Amino acid sequence: MPRARFISLQEVGPLIPDNAVLSVSSSSALACPDATLKAIGDHYRRAGRPRELTSIHPIAAGDMYGIAGVDHLAQPGLLKRVVAGSLPSGPSSMTSPEIWKLIIEDRIEAYNLPSGIIFHMHREGAARRPGILSKVGLNTFVDPRLQGGAMNKSTPKDYVQLTEFRGEEWLFYPAISPNVAIIRGTSADERGNISMENEGAYLGALDQAIAARNAGGIVIAQVKRLCANGTLKPQAVRIPGILVDYVVVDPEQKQTTQTVYDPAISGEIFRPESSFKETEWGLDKVIARRAAMELLQDDAVNLGFGISALVPRILLEEGLHGEVTWVIEQGAVGGMPLLGFAFGCASNADAIMQSPDQFTYFQGGGFDRSYLSFLQVDGEGNVNVSRLAARPHVTAGAGGFIDITAHAKAIVFCGYFTAGGLDQQIEAGQLRILKEGKSRKFVEEVEHVTFSGKRARQQKQDVLFVTERAVLKLEPEGLTVIEIASGIDLDRDVLQQAETKLRVSSKLKVMDSRLFEPQKLGLQLRERI
Repeated sequence: MPRARFISLQEVGPLIPDNAVLSVSSSSALACPDATLKAIGDHYRRAGRPRELTSIHPIAAGDMYGIAGVDHLAQPGLLKRVVAGSLPSGPSSMTSPEIWKLIIEDRIEAYNLPSGIIFHMHREGAARRPGILSKVGLNTFVDPRLQGGAMNKSTPKDYVQLTEFRGEEWLFYPAISPNVAIIRGTSADERGNISMENEGAYLGALDQAIAARNAGGIVIAQVKRLCANGTLKPQAVRIPGILVDYVVVDPEQKQTTQTVYDPAISGEIFRPESSFKETEWGLDKVIARRAAMELLQDDAVNLGFGISALVPRILLEEGLHGEVTWVIEQGAVGGMPLLGFAFGCASNADAIMQSPDQFTYFQGGGFDRSYLSFLQVDGEGNVNVSRLAARPHVTAGAGGFIDITAHAKAIVFCGYFTAGGLDQQIEAGQLRILKEGKSRKFVEEVEHVTFSGKRARQQKQDVLFVTERAVLKLEPEGLTVIEIASGIDLDRDVLQQAETKLRVSSKLKVMDSRLFEPQKLGLQLRERI
């Protein structure tokens, strides 16, 4: 007899008890069990149940416009607490997701913790261990000596604990044992075995399901279709039916909120290299080009969202695709990382790992370098990517940023020197600033410490900041300008546009002139020593 029951979406809501801890497998707009979350939200509107839920999202569930994911649960009374690696963000207050409105108004408790740590907290719960001792998050906003991961005033700061073990400081993260896990796959057979052949990432669905099963909870799997027993090959089954209690079918299930189905996202076909669009000429491309100059042959390189995600396209244009291997927190290894709503996937990947395993690799610093973005940087080298007080709804939280940077050997942060109305143009290979940005990004003190410059210097991490007008390096003495663009005045356009004092290298150089010309660089990667 099959263990799993096949139910309608309308039957989902009554399954969720009041005060339940709900663990959701998703990654922003990718692999989100949206129909199931909507069914819970709709049931609450009709019946006033379930109430006071704690919703856990290792990576965000829902896109930036609030049309999917956790926003279905963002109703007063339904949601009591959210614990998330990241949350949907909106480009403006007009498109602010509902979840952020509840957080900003202090109507729910909210914790932002490192995505990899949240995945591993599920593993600890599954094995009935107490939790995780880790140095990931020390001296960042997750550290209880700062905000303890709390995202508003109503949230207690005691969820993460600082402790000493064998004479060293560690953070203790408690195990997660959910009452309900909501996961997603592509197909379910009659015994409830789940395959993910059309998914762009496996994420941490298996760990979340085991954690719920071993805690005596239930597992609800959303799939696109049903199939007969014996039609799923054992190697294709990602969640065995012994872990699944209920299966719901959404035949309209999309790969991402803007992709109905693209077999290249799920690795079912390989795209020709010529099908990937070149990056448009402009300052984003200038920054990505300069960042690409830091690569070595055969590097394993992590990528974050934003300008950093353009670096693989630079290598493709330069005929260097395949000379480094890209690794992404959602699990892709190799191939061509995708952009926009498909970020987190890669076409033509060598492999797709489970996110918890990828994060184990990241947390231990096994890769060679990482390319990430920044919102603010201060003179200590602290970086904020997780929160801006004036615009909290436009930030998504830390995601895997803290896991990735904790022990990374080399980090390149990519972004603009100022923001807010900045107007620049390239003329004859020189950069001209027509209107300076209103918002300073190099500040006296960052609002949220997502990356600790102090720990970076202690660990002798190689940290570089690449902007359109200058390149800065975190040196033992502080943040140091090492390159400026041709056409830029060091004092007027760099030093005076930073609220914090910047050092200037005695070997200050002009950025490579080829960066500011539209033709190819003729880039050659240095060999590894």
